[in-house]
Amino acid sequence: MINRVVKDAATAVADINDGAVLMVGGFGLCGIPENCITALIKKGVKKLTCISNNAGVDDFGLGLLLQTKQIKKMISSYVGENAEFERQLLHGELEVELVPQGTLVTRCMMAGYGIPFFPTPAGVGTEVAAGKEVRSLTFRGETKDYLIEHAFEADFAIVKAWKGDTAGNLIYRSTARNFNFAMAMGAKITIAEVEELVPAGELQPDQIHTPGIYVNRIFQGEKYEKRIEQRTVRKK
Repeated sequence: MINRVVKDAATAVADINDGAVLMVGGFGLCGIPENCITALIKKGVKKLTCISNNAGVDDFGLGLLLQTKQIKKMISSYVGENAEFERQLLHGELEVELVPQGTLVTRCMMAGYGIPFFPTPAGVGTEVAAGKEVRSLTFRGETKDYLIEHAFEADFAIVKAWKGDTAGNLIYRSTARNFNFAMAMGAKITIAEVEELVPAGELQPDQIHTPGIYVNRIFQGEKYEKRIEQRTVRKK
């Protein structure tokens, strides 16, 4: 069995170079690859295209890479929590492609399945459809326009899991699974950081969410902050 373990985040991202297209797991600040993001900042890689549900917040997650201006383009479905993102967009410093959330995750999954494109009604007649092919198709007896969306072509995916083994099998915890499972299958090279790394064979097969065949490198992360974007509490 192949051992996919590398010693740390710096080693895992060492070959992510300028101009790379990068899938980044997480939803808000839940399930984000904190260690890999920190390693990319230290590496100083530039002109990244990041495919992620969102761009983090100003001082955490992908927001840190925006602060250092290491991201050239963001492909996301939601960007409303990041003032620096807004500033760079309005000043022409950042390219942005907004994608409906269901379309975003499906484009990741289609890349993993080897399916080049798919039709969807989401975005037809809006700015999302600008420059894209629209086809009139009949489905379940109804004919309407569908937008043709293409699978992503990503060089790397950096994802975060709760537990993994040396063969690269991953288990996510609750909602921290979010986009991680889809992005883990969608890139040429997948890098996984986990809170707990165990020997191959210790994970129950029926609990594995991402099989190790999709994972190229894995390491045990450290010092997870696990912030909450907007803390809401009940009044006493």
